[in-house]
Amino acid sequence: MRRSARQESDMTAETTFALDRQYVFHSWSAQAALKPLVITEAAGSYVTDGDGNRLLDLSSQLVNTNIGHQHPKVVAAIKEQADLLCTVAPQHANAARGEAAKMIIERAPQNMAKVFFTNAGAEAVEYAVRMARLHTGRNKVLSTYRSYHGGTQTAVNLTGDPRRWPNDLGASGAVHFFGPFLYRSAFHASTEAEECERALEHLEQVIGFEGPATIAAIILETVPGTAGIMPPPPGYLQGVRELCDRFGIVYIADEVMCGFGRTGRWFAVDNYDVTPDLITFAKGVNSGYVPLGGVIISSEICRTFDERAFPGGLTYSGHPLACAAAVASMAAMTEERIVENAARIGEQVLGPGLRELAERHPMIGEVRGLGVFWALDLVTDRATREPLAPYGGSSPAMSELVGALKANGVLPFTNYHRLHVVPPCTITDTEMREGLAAVDKALTAVGHHYTG
Repeated sequence: MRRSARQESDMTAETTFALDRQYVFHSWSAQAALKPLVITEAAGSYVTDGDGNRLLDLSSQLVNTNIGHQHPKVVAAIKEQADLLCTVAPQHANAARGEAAKMIIERAPQNMAKVFFTNAGAEAVEYAVRMARLHTGRNKVLSTYRSYHGGTQTAVNLTGDPRRWPNDLGASGAVHFFGPFLYRSAFHASTEAEECERALEHLEQVIGFEGPATIAAIILETVPGTAGIMPPPPGYLQGVRELCDRFGIVYIADEVMCGFGRTGRWFAVDNYDVTPDLITFAKGVNSGYVPLGGVIISSEICRTFDERAFPGGLTYSGHPLACAAAVASMAAMTEERIVENAARIGEQVLGPGLRELAERHPMIGEVRGLGVFWALDLVTDRATREPLAPYGGSSPAMSELVGALKANGVLPFTNYHRLHVVPPCTITDTEMREGLAAVDKALTAVGHHYTG
């Protein structure tokens, strides 16, 4: 008997799950208890799971599908490039790589000159740090505790969050400091101005105690992402730039998550009128359709390697399929005003909607974000700001919240005690309001965990 299309779909989902659990080793996880969600297809702002449920993707996967799923122009560009040239060694020039680099530089701050392509954000951080160390002749790199810079050796040591702990051998040259975060201030500040001033004083002290002549770079996520989506207070990044200039330190802006439209500007630094020396990128440059990352390099650092060989490279640097996807993605973002849509959604729909939810759900301790890059800091008590889950862990309340969100048709992104609301930059007003309504219902369902 011939199976129906639905039966074939069910069988495929079951087979996919079985193959995954038998053969796939997952990242950041104990393997035995994993039950990964099977995704069978996606389009625009939605994905479909193995049971046929259509879910609004408020995670953008890992905050990277900035142009949404299966954008037809990007899919067509990948197919066209595959017919022309699937792969080529990085020592050769190819049209897709050259055009992608040109378009990135055209959108980057004016002091940027060239692009070194990698396969992902962690590699971009690795190579940016290597460039800074060679440029300065120094070794140490400063980064904040509330940060995530990747899973490779240097990147994970620069990371501040608990994923660093089992990987940190204390010999990588990484030094951590406290960045500004008024809601959970390390500086007992009561205003953004105080937080900014005291955070900069703290950083200057760390530089002094570590020895300015030993520090190659300061790396900062322009808007920290996985660590909590914490837009810096006015003046902070300019203050970091001044410290870097004063002490001859390279300023690396990690825009792997917050770049390419996510904050409503092409690069998050554009919101803060600051110019880094190096910018790392990945994720949103082509929405992850084909893996791609890179380092955007200032003219000054480029000159360091005019007559000196740069000791590094990757077999797939500037891969034609990935670069073709990036060219099509940036073109679509420009033609369809996708970056502007992200800014408008944040200002008119998402930001106001989340703040309205906070008025009705005391579990929301703080709402933070810009563009389509937002987080809800969830608490058991607003007065004490006790988080809904411990730092570095989860809780029954957060597990229940994830279940409630999926039951209400949303694919969520959560981390510790936070719910991140990070839809594609292409999301419509109607879709965003649908997502907000689902978040509202889910928060109502877990409201009994609030004890304040």
